[in-house]
Amino acid sequence: MAFLFDIKRYSINDGPGVRITIFFKGCPLACRWCHNPESVSFKTEKLYNRNKCIGCGSCVVACPEKALTLTAEEGITTDFTLCTLCGKCAEVCPANAVEMSGRDYSENEIMEAILKETHIMDQSGGGVTFSGGEPLMHPRELKSLLIRCGDSRIHRAVDTSGYVKSTIIEEILPHTDLFLYDLKLMNSDCHRRWTGVDNGLILHNLRSIAAHDKEYHIRIPLVEGVNCDEENIGETISFLNGLNKRPSVVALLPYHNIAMKKFEKLGKSYQENGMGKLSDERVELIREQFQQQGFNVSVGG
Repeated sequence: MAFLFDIKRYSINDGPGVRITIFFKGCPLACRWCHNPESVSFKTEKLYNRNKCIGCGSCVVACPEKALTLTAEEGITTDFTLCTLCGKCAEVCPANAVEMSGRDYSENEIMEAILKETHIMDQSGGGVTFSGGEPLMHPRELKSLLIRCGDSRIHRAVDTSGYVKSTIIEEILPHTDLFLYDLKLMNSDCHRRWTGVDNGLILHNLRSIAAHDKEYHIRIPLVEGVNCDEENIGETISFLNGLNKRPSVVALLPYHNIAMKKFEKLGKSYQENGMGKLSDERVELIREQFQQQGFNVSVGG
């Protein structure tokens, strides 16, 4: 069984062509700007959209643990000391104001979803992308799916932070056609401050992928106040220049706070402290810095 929080069809931002993206749930990082906060926990979570709620009370009646209360001020409130995350509330909600994030999928169930999209993949030069969360935190399930996709001649991409044991990278490498690799910050202390972990293992694993002559793309979130200063951009370019093989693409991903609503649905506060959107002019200057070094650069997506 694989623990997922979403399967997205017709994806055009997760590798070449039109793809199906499989989102594993659970991530060892806690990036402050994370666009998918529901992907971080390794457990099932409940999301509640107060704006969608029509106040019908169907979920209150359906809850077997009597964990829900309908209030005038906050809409539906949940007593998580009683809630078992069974999902009955989401099943009966007519407005889809309640959603459950995270459930087990069988390998055959996932492969069935992937194989249904092969005609679009073939026409567009697409494939399947395994994302998250962090898909490499589920190595056994991921490897098996990669092998089965390879047997079906489906292009396979793995979207990763690189913060996993190096032995896992080595095990997955032969069964992966493309890595989409996040590179956030070069300074280890700064990396820990903004993501919760050191970057030593991430840089080591990236060197390993490049040394194996494996195709990979670099993805860099551009967050004002975090990693857009001249020093970090310069060190990033220098690091990439020093690798055994250059990335096929360097994708610059300008920050936005669209995830704020998801944090609200999870009942969490979104702390933007120190983070901001980069100006279009500054994004263009950074793009030019990479291009001047001979990198193939994309912006957004």
